[in-house]
Amino acid sequence: MTASMLDLTIIIPNYNTRGLLQNCLASIYEHTRGITFEVICIDDNSSDGSADMVAEKFPDAILIRNTVNQNYVRNNNRGMTMSRARYACWLNSDTELINNAFEALVRYMDASPDVAACGPKLLNPDMTVQHCLRRFVKPGTLVLQAFNWHKLFPKSKFMANLYATDFDYAREQQVDSIGTTAYVVRRSTWEQAGMLDDRFQLFVVDWAYNFMLKKKGYKVHYTPCAEVVHYGSQSVNQTARKSIRKLHDALIIFSDAYDYFGSGRTIKRVVRVAVTARYYLKLAEYYLGSDKRVIKGPGAPSNARASATREA
Repeated sequence: MTASMLDLTIIIPNYNTRGLLQNCLASIYEHTRGITFEVICIDDNSSDGSADMVAEKFPDAILIRNTVNQNYVRNNNRGMTMSRARYACWLNSDTELINNAFEALVRYMDASPDVAACGPKLLNPDMTVQHCLRRFVKPGTLVLQAFNWHKLFPKSKFMANLYATDFDYAREQQVDSIGTTAYVVRRSTWEQAGMLDDRFQLFVVDWAYNFMLKKKGYKVHYTPCAEVVHYGSQSVNQTARKSIRKLHDALIIFSDAYDYFGSGRTIKRVVRVAVTARYYLKLAEYYLGSDKRVIKGPGAPSNARASATREA
């Protein structure tokens, strides 16, 4: 690591979220002070003019135009290989800064050399806290979640444990898993522990990365020193049925590759059957229900379509 390195590389993959991306970038350049940073925006062959907008309105950003879809994981990994900074932040295009969050996150990591990665407090568009944390729970709890246990029994201790609804978002602390919506990772972490697992495209990648870090003894922290607004799953909701399928494909990959439910062939077959059943259940929910979001657990942003089309 050289003295000439920047403090932070902000990596923003984008797919057809032009209005939200414009707001995101504008908020970064408006609020970020006190650190040296670069923005790498990787447009994943959008058809809505996102890339042209970035080139026109944000000439300081490094723009990558993919001619074919590379998906979330590969785009973030590409950003890390290009990074000239001590830290990288994987930032979703459907986020917005309301204050100087990145300086606070860099200072937090500087003051916590034993922390491999951290994430800030996420806020829904109505400024309520978005539940961005998950705990590594026993397989039985995930089975209950598949059958919407959190809706049938909102006060269930099993679901509270999974969704961390009992978590104190007012204080910094070590966590099992935090979403990669605005995830700051130390250069030594991705160089030594590895980058995102490109067997995934988008779904489950945060769970898998945090699980890998925990198994290797790395610390991941949540910190309320910074707040970021997150509109929530705007790219995946564009093709919800396809996204539901990809989510369940990712669950099977996670089971096969990470032995979360067990390492034996029999248990892996059982998981495949269970995940397939869950897929058809969620597909039925999609067709029969009014809420067409892919991700809709406790603390998720409301189903407001207007948020997806906001223009600066």
